[in-house]
Amino acid sequence: MAIILPDLPYAYDALEPYIDAETMHLHHDKHHQTYVNNANAALEKHPEIGEDLEALLADVESIPADIRQALINNGGGHLNHALFWELMTPEKTAPSAELAAAIDATFGSFGEFQAAFTAAATTRFGSGWAWLVVNKEGKLEVTSTANQDTPISEGKKPILGLDVWEHAYYVKYRNVRPDYIKAFFSVINWNKVDELYAVAK
Repeated sequence: MAIILPDLPYAYDALEPYIDAETMHLHHDKHHQTYVNNANAALEKHPEIGEDLEALLADVESIPADIRQALINNGGGHLNHALFWELMTPEKTAPSAELAAAIDATFGSFGEFQAAFTAAATTRFGSGWAWLVVNKEGKLEVTSTANQDTPISEGKKPILGLDVWEHAYYVKYRNVRPDYIKAFFSVINWNKVDELYAVAK
């Protein structure tokens, strides 16, 4: 059974004015679909390894060498985007008391967490992602990855991620990535982040 492109959990224009409908169409229907197509093409070459991308990318050395980079790029691209769509919502949400306490304990305050996450997203050179993860010690950590690399490959569990590839923001924000990062904080689905945190810790 091939990997399939998941539907968006909201309308294409639901995140306006923060994320525009044109970007959502291009990002979901074109970019994400390409990752799905390319991941499936790679997996077809080695049916014996199965299609559990999370398991495969958690142990990249287990991936046959001839498709390893293709799966890191495209399997990672699929997992990252499938999560990304769920991490946004037009509804107003807030971190649970437990997650808020963990953020305060780790970063000092929500504002300091936001500053650290913003810095990770702003300073990621070229294309990549900013993440809030639960690390191997069960602690929160802000990190970033290049291209479509996933924290799963580092033994970390992503609970919040922001795509900072130019295709994610250039239609609306042009080259002003910081404005896009600021806008993202208005559409975060903290209910989903809470759910992922509860599982990850």
